Amino acid sequence: MPHAARLALSSLAVAGVVLVLKGASAWITGSVALFADAAETLVHMAGSAVVLASILYGQRPPDANHPYGHAKAEYFSAALIGAMIAAAAVAILFAAWEAFAARRMISEAPTGIAVTAVATVINALWARHLIRRGRSLGSPALVADGHHLMSDVITSLGVLAGILLVALTGLWWLDPLLAALAALGILWSGARLIRESVGGLMDEALPPERIARIEQIVAAHGAGGIEAHDLRTRRAGARLFVEFHLVVPGAMTVADSHAICDRIEEAIRAEFAPATITIHVEPHGKAKREGVRLA
Repeated sequence: MPHAARLALSSLAVAGVVLVLKGASAWITGSVALFADAAETLVHMAGSAVVLASILYGQRPPDANHPYGHAKAEYFSAALIGAMIAAAAVAILFAAWEAFAARRMISEAPTGIAVTAVATVINALWARHLIRRGRSLGSPALVADGHHLMSDVITSLGVLAGILLVALTGLWWLDPLLAALAALGILWSGARLIRESVGGLMDEALPPERIARIEQIVAAHGAGGIEAHDLRTRRAGARLFVEFHLVVPGAMTVADSHAICDRIEEAIRAEFAPATITIHVEPHGKAKREGVRLA
């Protein structure tokens, strides 16, 4: 099983443990906000299942119907998780309003705080690990899952703060108020993930600093050529796609121009693997006097 898939499967197991802890805390205290927090974790479990399925499908090799592979399936799951985050935030807002309207005081606050705190620490550590490993593996679905889990941590911190303040001050309305504020933060997180996923589905170019780095690599390994122009980039899951035109002297042989292309491709893949690189070789008359100057 690929490493990314093992991470997604581990997320399901971690979410299961956290759900049991939060559910127990909500049952002990009778806090509506804690029930909402547990419900958000249930949404995360569903999201982790989607991530696992998308990773397993996205790593299938290219076929006749999908010659560029299936990596974009991860963007669909990332967008779905973003929508789940937004839905969970709305549910928490409703729960906060119900708690406010009922003017309900919680019970067994110390026990509830301790149990939820343990669950929150587990979530925070695992979220950081998922985001870090997702970025290193080039998996938008794992990064999205990590951000979703971090939104769960934010929710839990808001709920914990509310319960603690209610227990110390007797101000029952602090619990739903802080839960509602945490829900607004979750909404922002969901909107950001949806934005990033749409960018991947729309073949958004790499960030300017990465494009600049690719241009540096082309300049450093394109000796013998004249210029490289019309550089285009996009990403599908972990795979990078790079296309550009390489202008060479008109008298250069096919073998020599091919050797330049090989050098450039090897250098790009050494830093941006996995990568699919397409280079269109043109004679010197096609030079535009723009892009990357090689001679």
